[in-house]
Amino acid sequence: MLREINIRGLGVIESAHIELSPGLTVLSGETGAGKTMVLTALSLILGAKSDSELVRKGEERIVASGSFEISDEVAAALDEEGSVIEDGTVIITRTVTALGKSRVLIGGALATAARVGEVTDPIIEIHAQASNAKLLKSTFQRELLDRFAQLEIQLGLYENELIKYRELESRIKELRKRLKERDEEMRLLTAFLESFDEISPKFGELDEIENEISKLGSVELLNTELSRALTILEDDDESIFTQLNRVRKSLELTKGKDQRLDLIVESYLDNMYNLQETAGDLASYVTGLEADPIRFDFLQLRKQRINALIKKYGQGEDKAIAYENLLQQADSARQELHDLAGGDDRLIEMQGQLEALFSNLRKLAFGLTLARRSSCESLSQLVTAELGNLSMPHATFVVELSTRAGESISDYHATGLDEVSFLFSSHKQAANLVLTKVASGGEMSRVMLAIDVVLARNSTVSTYIFDEVDAGVGGKAAIEVGQRLAMLAKDAQVIVVTHLAQVAAWADRHYVVRKSENGSVTQSDVEAVEGASRVIEIARMLSGQEESDRAREHAEELLNLVRERMIS
Repeated sequence: MLREINIRGLGVIESAHIELSPGLTVLSGETGAGKTMVLTALSLILGAKSDSELVRKGEERIVASGSFEISDEVAAALDEEGSVIEDGTVIITRTVTALGKSRVLIGGALATAARVGEVTDPIIEIHAQASNAKLLKSTFQRELLDRFAQLEIQLGLYENELIKYRELESRIKELRKRLKERDEEMRLLTAFLESFDEISPKFGELDEIENEISKLGSVELLNTELSRALTILEDDDESIFTQLNRVRKSLELTKGKDQRLDLIVESYLDNMYNLQETAGDLASYVTGLEADPIRFDFLQLRKQRINALIKKYGQGEDKAIAYENLLQQADSARQELHDLAGGDDRLIEMQGQLEALFSNLRKLAFGLTLARRSSCESLSQLVTAELGNLSMPHATFVVELSTRAGESISDYHATGLDEVSFLFSSHKQAANLVLTKVASGGEMSRVMLAIDVVLARNSTVSTYIFDEVDAGVGGKAAIEVGQRLAMLAKDAQVIVVTHLAQVAAWADRHYVVRKSENGSVTQSDVEAVEGASRVIEIARMLSGQEESDRAREHAEELLNLVRERMIS
């Protein structure tokens, strides 16, 4: 869930801090007071496109941060990326400068807006005017139905099968094209593989060859210098070891006189023994060091042949990369030659594989259709029932599914064979028509809310944020909207920006955003109201006359009504 929001330098907001809790949180305030700016800040935190015009006049940048509770799995992944996680909570910070430069930090680690989306999209949904616009799109309607039907696993299986089909289809198409030029293509591939197999280079071989050439080409130098070094180390009369042993004997006489000195003596002895071991290793190396002109000539020739192969067939300016590409190119060439050599037989074999994939794809697609069709009626009934609870007793919501025949691969889209349409009628005598044609703004908001309430029962979303959910709604309908938001808040955290007292009255926590005299919002202007101060705010929202005794009586009456409904 979302624990808190901090904002500085955004629009009318100079600075603001809002603590959030489970249940229903409401933000209210006069028009232009900055309550919607709180959601603007949250959208920025969640990765929305930045706009330098949002930077408050006189400020250098916007700084918006949110503290989010996250799952152990997400916390572990972010920890590996260098993010700081404390008690299962991560702070996401977004800065936008007046020059338009934007930066995102997740737990103090630099990140991208896309990464923020990966972290927050599964747990937070924002509903505003744009959300209602999305509701009019068939793709979004299909997504909602699939969420209700819990088709994530089935969709994944279908999508994987469709990818395999497309890939094999592409290979067949490419093979058909290349079969027309088969002879020339096979000649080129065969020539390449013959050249490659004649040399048969191996991964890492070129580095090994160059190292050994360097060694064999320097045998005389290595022998001379190593022998000179060993003479200095091991000469019987005045060798380094003779002198080091004299030092050792003197130091050993000091043992037990001072613990600190004993540690120094032990360190000296360890280093002396290590030096003796190194001298032994050098002596062993010199013993095995001998010139091998035949091997040297062989390696020089092999290096030349490998380099010639790289020059002729390698891809890439960097020699090491070109060598690796060459080895991979050989594996690819063998597969291509196999496909071409098989000719029509290989094409027939691949076509058979494609038909098998199509059969399985068809089965998976119709499995999706069956699951969707069985969920259409349930979703329709549940949303219709919720609309009744939102003062639309005669409204009907219908999820309609149209399915392509599935005989041709062109029928199969990324999500199956189905198109989803939401139909709506506001009263009994009206025909069910496409939602876009018949629903008003207020009705659209209530349809979206009804869907959210239904989906919340099986949803992974833990925080819902609503702006203008009460657009076009008033009176009794507004009370019902508030009650359904409160019901949704039993399954998830719900944050609502509203101008309706009938909605605000249902809040578990109520914040009021006010402008100070200079037209800005500062820390002290975002106040949690309760008791008498909340009654005053509800009165202001009802009539704009918070000082009126009658307005306060109406506010008390509304709050009592809500309390009674909560108890019942």
